[in-house]
Amino acid sequence: MKITGKCHCGDVVYHAEVDETKVVSCYCSDCQVMSSGPFRSAVVSLPNAVTFTAAQPKEYVKTAESGNKRAQGFCGNCGTTLYATSVGEGDKVYGLRLGAIEQRELLTPKAQIWCRSAAPWLKTLADIPAFETAIPK
Repeated sequence: MKITGKCHCGDVVYHAEVDETKVVSCYCSDCQVMSSGPFRSAVVSLPNAVTFTAAQPKEYVKTAESGNKRAQGFCGNCGTTLYATSVGEGDKVYGLRLGAIEQRELLTPKAQIWCRSAAPWLKTLADIPAFETAIPK
């Protein structure tokens, strides 16, 4: 599937081809901290199938619990997190963050990982009052 994405301010723009069967939501503590939320979701790109057409993202290299190093891409201006990818030479496969993808409503997660770290209240999310916009006054 071909997709487009960009950061919040529009400085970083990309085109990519992804495998829409590989959409995952991750609840690990690193994803919670780095997204400032209870989880983050990503879709896997095809090898070498991401092209940045505006500013290049900045990267931060983190070491996972497994010891693997992963480059975390983000906009240097607005801070939008965009992807994770391998460090070093070789083919690049990106885990593209759903929030920055324009076609995100078409990418439904197929698996949830690191659920041992999930916030317990996520199981009751459907029972919490929901509003179309802001909480009514």
